[in-house]
Amino acid sequence: MREVAFIKQNKQKWLDFEQAIFGKSKKNPDEMASLYIHLVNDLSYAQTYYPKSKTVVYLNYLASQIYQKIYKTKREEKNRFVYFFKTEVPLLVYQYRRYLVYSFVLFFAAVAIGVVSAKYDENFVRLILGDGYVNMTLDNIKDGNPVAVYKSGSNWGSFIGITLNNLYVGVRCFIYGIFAGVGTFMILIQNSIMLGSFQYFFYKEGVFWESVRGIWLHGSMEIFGMVVEAACGFILGASILFPKTFSRLNSFKIGLKDGLKIFLSTIPFTIAAGFIEGFVTRYGIEMPSWLNVIIILGTLALISFYFLVYPTIIHKKINA
Repeated sequence: MREVAFIKQNKQKWLDFEQAIFGKSKKNPDEMASLYIHLVNDLSYAQTYYPKSKTVVYLNYLASQIYQKIYKTKREEKNRFVYFFKTEVPLLVYQYRRYLVYSFVLFFAAVAIGVVSAKYDENFVRLILGDGYVNMTLDNIKDGNPVAVYKSGSNWGSFIGITLNNLYVGVRCFIYGIFAGVGTFMILIQNSIMLGSFQYFFYKEGVFWESVRGIWLHGSMEIFGMVVEAACGFILGASILFPKTFSRLNSFKIGLKDGLKIFLSTIPFTIAAGFIEGFVTRYGIEMPSWLNVIIILGTLALISFYFLVYPTIIHKKINA
């Protein structure tokens, strides 16, 4: 059977599946299981005869959504919160993993731009960070504490203020994806260039390791979280630009819902980063170097595992 005929023959059935998955009416698990079986049969046929077709991608997406609904229904009674972080988000991260790759590529490219710009233009750091901040940091370096800025304010005040600011940046990274991803792109590029020039500034002043011991205690999770939040914005933007076989409105709804779920999963890491910045970073220079390294690598390993390794583990487990 030609692909056009295959699509025409099954189009209405697939539209009914979409309504069952994304519509407001709820079906019981048995009905969902029946839909899943029919859809898997169509998917197997399409994979056999049209392996490189968009039909395969579309049916695979519908099948994964039905599977998640069936699995979620079984688990929801036990603990919805645990299921969300343990299974639902990792599966979504795996599904949208290419957007995370795009986000990291842009991040590292922009950091490199910041480093090169700061190296070859002595006024670039002041342009990006402002004269006030640069002069204050130079004074702190002369006083022997390059990251003294993190000692200002109370522990709780710093923790709350920093966390709220980081959450605000994260929300903007995600929501600005509604502008076809351009808004998210600009925020990620701006913050990444700032980071690159900021770190080169400390390197130029001969206190790079001291800055790492202080800044990256909280920065590992904070910066990684920002990159993931930018990926959420790209998911939202792509849902508008590339609706595939869905209507643009339905594609936007899916992108908004999935992107929001991944964004929500970054909040615990953002709060943890704010806590470290408010309570630990101020002592970064005084604490032993080995303790700095353990905290930095430990926090980086934790968030890296959750967003880079664990999704693949869950995907393989579900599809075993």
